[in-house]
Amino acid sequence: MVGRVLLVEDDASIGEALVSSLRSHAYEVAWERTGAGGLARAAAGAVDLVLLDLGLPDLDGVEVCRQLRAAQPGCVLVMLTARSAEMDVVVGLEAGADDYLVKPVRLAELHARIRAHLRRGGSGTTGPVVRAVGDLVVDVARHRVTVAGGEVHLRPKEFDLLARLAAQPEVAHSREQLMADVWDENWFGSTKTLDVHVAALRRKLQEVAPPGRRVPQIVTVRGHGYRLELVAPDGR
Repeated sequence: MVGRVLLVEDDASIGEALVSSLRSHAYEVAWERTGAGGLARAAAGAVDLVLLDLGLPDLDGVEVCRQLRAAQPGCVLVMLTARSAEMDVVVGLEAGADDYLVKPVRLAELHARIRAHLRRGGSGTTGPVVRAVGDLVVDVARHRVTVAGGEVHLRPKEFDLLARLAAQPEVAHSREQLMADVWDENWFGSTKTLDVHVAALRRKLQEVAPPGRRVPQIVTVRGHGYRLELVAPDGR
């Protein structure tokens, strides 16, 4: 088997099609039709990737997303949603999802995303195992981030993204390059996932940073991407 997939989907026709397609690609698939069933299955054993429908009959999909992330912190969590509105997607990503697909799901895109996520399992970063930028320290070997000694708790893809930016501080990275380096070189589709992860990193670094310390900021490079920039305590 190439991976253990948990599908949480209440629609029988969609679920049957996805299970059949996933098993034809040699994935080990468990299918639950309710949020409660998905949470119970996740608590019972490790999974590599969760496909979660947000429109579940018994529980709010976003809350299920939060609880699944807590139960399986190391797995990849991909939302399946008919809600294409930007705010719905952002809320789901902020609740712990790594990615999303809008229904009706194209099977070719689904399999490409799954391959990309599982291939990037663990940190895909290269270079020095400890990177220091001002008071920010990214310890790649220990998968740990600290700011002035205080630990910053990050999700796997948040860590990978920060480690990639910290590998070349003050360098502007294009959105496409960051998606290729942190997610997958063959990535296609929306890069909204990148924006939500950047927003989460900004918030978490700011929450931990003591006043007056030299904490780098993730700066938006308009029309291009992002760079990690060291800003003096007085903001200059």
